[in-house]
Amino acid sequence: MIQKGLARTQLLAAAALTGLLASCAAGPQPTRPPVTGSTPVEAPETGQIKYASSGHAAMDLWRNDFSNRALADGHDRALVKSLLTGIEPIALWLGTDFQTAGTGISDQAEFAKPIWDYLKVPLGDSRISNGKERLAEAPTLFDQIEARYGVDRQVLIAIWGMETSYGAVIGNFDAGNALANMAVEGRRRSFAEKELYAVMTMVERGDAERSDLIAGWAGAMGQTQFMPTTYVAYAEDFDGDGHKDVWKNEGDALASAANYLKKSGYAMGQPWGIEVAVPFSFDYSLADGAERSMDAWRAAGLTPIAGGAFQTGGADAAQLWLPAGAAGPKYLLFPNFKVFKAYNNADSYAFAVGMASNAIMGQTGPVTPWPTYLKPLSVADIKALQAGLTAQGYNAGPVDGIPGRQTKLALMGFQKSRGVVADGYPTKEMLDLVTGTSSGGGTVGVSSADGSS
Repeated sequence: MIQKGLARTQLLAAAALTGLLASCAAGPQPTRPPVTGSTPVEAPETGQIKYASSGHAAMDLWRNDFSNRALADGHDRALVKSLLTGIEPIALWLGTDFQTAGTGISDQAEFAKPIWDYLKVPLGDSRISNGKERLAEAPTLFDQIEARYGVDRQVLIAIWGMETSYGAVIGNFDAGNALANMAVEGRRRSFAEKELYAVMTMVERGDAERSDLIAGWAGAMGQTQFMPTTYVAYAEDFDGDGHKDVWKNEGDALASAANYLKKSGYAMGQPWGIEVAVPFSFDYSLADGAERSMDAWRAAGLTPIAGGAFQTGGADAAQLWLPAGAAGPKYLLFPNFKVFKAYNNADSYAFAVGMASNAIMGQTGPVTPWPTYLKPLSVADIKALQAGLTAQGYNAGPVDGIPGRQTKLALMGFQKSRGVVADGYPTKEMLDLVTGTSSGGGTVGVSSADGSS
């Protein structure tokens, strides 16, 4: 009986299995690829990267060459390709109106405008009031940045306002394209290429994403306008999220600026400059860029124009600066002023940062009015002045139309030889005297606001 039962069970199981197999055969069958060997794998791209033409022959030639060099230097192939694919000429750099586009250094506002005009925007009511508001919005953030980096908050606010109007205007160019255009234009090719390599480093290190790289027309990035090499050296991940986001993260941007200033030598609690009064018949040739001790300046008769004693926070040396000659405000400049110039190497820029930082803290100035009656010289006039000074043995430096420190020192030397006020300030009268279009001699000079001459 047991054997018959087992036999019957086996027959039923066999019938069930036969039915199941038949059912599966009748139902939908999975689609399988035909067996033709292993699936082919696309070989990785090697050799020179191929790009579609930019429409600009010189740009295409430069891109092929730079791309090959970047690969040879070991940079990631996909990144090099993504950085250089789609670059195209920017009219500001490569257009027919390039020379009038304001890309020449002598055309930049900090060099081209008289200082009282240059200051109108950074010291405007809206810029200062907005700065005060931004400072009030995030006291804890500024407490933390001051504690970590030792940079006064009003200075960070002033630079933030100067660079991007507190993050409102960070630029709308792709950093790779802007720097490629600078390289192709040619005058600063090595600089632009160095910055492009830094862009690659930023992404390869994971500090930023390729999509982050928005810049101004010259490649400066983010809310505090760091060039890529500056970013690589000084950018900070203040919130610890793994990215150094100077574009959208205010904490990262401001901490990065603070880190840059601190490592450039900023001394917290020290002034950047103090407006001073000078005695009658003061020797303005002491405004020669040399640092002298505070004791020496006191002995020369300088006093704070606001009254009282000098409060320097421990700084014991300064240089005298006459931003508008003997007729205008006069300032003792301390080491922090030089630190501001690490951000932008122009006296007027550093002065604007300092004045804005004071104004944000409620300290307006200057006390001495600007001599707006003095008509500034044009770039062509400055070039003529520089050439004339050098021709007479006073080395004014390059004939570039920028009245920098060397030009002013040369003019001082010339002025002293002619017995006029040696303040180094380029005026029409000085141009005429140097170039021989004025009879000269005597006391062609400038009266200062405090009565000295």
